[in-house]
Amino acid sequence: MIALLKRSDDFERVLRTRSRVSSAHFALHHLGSPTGKLSTAGSSSTRSLVDDSPKEAENLVWFGAVVPKRHARRSVTRTLLKRQIRAAVGERASSLAAGMWVVRLRAPFDKTIYPSAASEPLRVVARTELQQLLNRAVAA
Repeated sequence: MIALLKRSDDFERVLRTRSRVSSAHFALHHLGSPTGKLSTAGSSSTRSLVDDSPKEAENLVWFGAVVPKRHARRSVTRTLLKRQIRAAVGERASSLAAGMWVVRLRAPFDKTIYPSAASEPLRVVARTELQQLLNRAVAA
């Protein structure tokens, strides 16, 4: 099962770890099944928290994507890359280890090769690179 990381505290915890694998444009960070409380522990909700059901939380794959503006200036490009990241992770979710995963764009795509912000060649190259990255992460 896959769940989305939403809180900045969770992103920060995962990004503090060393990247598990990286490619020319992306880095993949992983933090194994959380031994401590997730950041949802601070909420004052009366409903059952994720931390209250450790059996379910142990088997979850928590996922997040970071596409910074400094590497993808146009929102169209950031959206395209986030969609490709989500699709690639969705295909490999069953083979990923439990815990928190974050895919981070670590370098911009060359504007001379991909002048259009949402071109088909950019989409194909990003998806291929992400699939290779995830395959290496599963094999490692």
